[in-house]
Amino acid sequence: MGQLIVVTPPTYDRLVHFEDIVRTSEEVAKTRSRRAKIAALSDALRRTPPEQLSSVVPWLSGELRQGRIGVGYAAAAAADIASAERSSLTLVEVDAALDRIAAVSGGGSQERRRSEIAALLAMATAGEQEYLIALMTGDLRQGALAGVLVDAIAEAASVPAGSVRRAAMMGASLAEVAGSALAGGEQALAGFGLVVGRPLQPMLASSARSAREALPAGTHAAVEAKLDGARIQVHVGPGGVRVFTRNLRDVTDALPEVVAAMATFDVASMVLDGEVVAFDADGRPRPFQETMSRFGRSLGVPAMAVDVPMTPVIFDCLHLDGEDLIDLPLIERWERLDAVAPAGLLVERIETADADEAAEFLAAVLAAGHEGVVVKARDSTYQAGRRGGSWIKVKPVHTLDLVVLAAEWGSGRRRGRLSNLHLGAADGAGGYVMLGKTFKGLTDEILEWQTARFLELETGREGHVVVVRPEQVVEIAFDGVQASTRYPGGVTLRFARVKGYRPDKRPDEADTIDTVRAIHQGRRLPT
Repeated sequence: MGQLIVVTPPTYDRLVHFEDIVRTSEEVAKTRSRRAKIAALSDALRRTPPEQLSSVVPWLSGELRQGRIGVGYAAAAAADIASAERSSLTLVEVDAALDRIAAVSGGGSQERRRSEIAALLAMATAGEQEYLIALMTGDLRQGALAGVLVDAIAEAASVPAGSVRRAAMMGASLAEVAGSALAGGEQALAGFGLVVGRPLQPMLASSARSAREALPAGTHAAVEAKLDGARIQVHVGPGGVRVFTRNLRDVTDALPEVVAAMATFDVASMVLDGEVVAFDADGRPRPFQETMSRFGRSLGVPAMAVDVPMTPVIFDCLHLDGEDLIDLPLIERWERLDAVAPAGLLVERIETADADEAAEFLAAVLAAGHEGVVVKARDSTYQAGRRGGSWIKVKPVHTLDLVVLAAEWGSGRRRGRLSNLHLGAADGAGGYVMLGKTFKGLTDEILEWQTARFLELETGREGHVVVVRPEQVVEIAFDGVQASTRYPGGVTLRFARVKGYRPDKRPDEADTIDTVRAIHQGRRLPT
């Protein structure tokens, strides 16, 4: 009888070292192909040990399992540690180090945090250092957005992307979803559902330039006022009332008025979607930043509740007394909501097939100080986390001509190109006042052009910031102006994005800081 030969199966190529994450990030950043990004990410996910998915999944999308850990660019860059010649960091070591950095608090915390950062960076290669700094400071932009990662999880687990997407929309983290998909496939994903007390991703709206564009001829739709408040999701159940922001942060303690308002509902359990708004004595919305100030962790809630009382305004019901409603048509969800909600807490809305009537409603809403309207299909289901054509927001687009004062070197896919712009308004005396920054609205072509342009205008550097002669005018679209103690003009732009450069305009033709302040005070509407 011949000799018995035992064949050992090949060892599965597990992802153990941190350099694998960095290499994957580099692959994702250097390609514009969505297909290539998904392939690189799915390969990394398949090779990640199950116990490390809770850290690796956030890393692959440029986030930290620990959330914000108190590390700014200056603190990370100040470490200035020589890099290791060879990679030795493991996933476990990096995750443990980030845990230690996140846990630093109390007296002397700044120095202890720097010491922990230095110890971590000393073990990293140059590429790993760059990645870690971007990860810790929240500046990693590699093109691996949540949608791409959802598709990568689906490919890695050989399950439909729709099943992964729905599980994630139900409020579970992508790391949790990835773990279930890789371990149990589609059957495991089916176990994710709406849970009262666990926030789910909010449904989002597409944009249109006018009510007529949002409401094609013959279309019967709902038209709701779009308030200038903060999106909230309210859960009422056996555990009491919990209030969450649009990014799923629990802000219950900051909004006692919302909790009190829920006592007027005679229900055992419900999940509501809406906004919270600060109104003045005349019923007009107060500045947006006054609403947002209530979400600051350092502010005393009782004092703020007196100074800036909040009113919840509800526009959707996702769960009611044990029944999930997200798959019901909007009109049926409204019927359930109307039956239990006090009228004073419901958003103002109309139903119409007449674009002129919708335009008149929009004009009335704007005159009342609100942002615009949202046109919603009456038969639309609640597509958590999706931005589709069922909900369409209509609000004016404001623009200003500003001057670029400086630009910051980009990271990830924008590495090697100047990206984040420092925006200035004319001060009326030949100088410029900084209003804020933006890197939004920049195509690859614009990035290439502005990098060459601003290096020509360079007058100096401050770390990763290139200071330039104030000669280039750029048209900036924005949603509003709010007060700011961060910038010298006392105001900043909300949701600023580049509409286009204006080579036809001289710097002395830029809008002034007085114009911006007048917009903030409601004395001028920009075009």
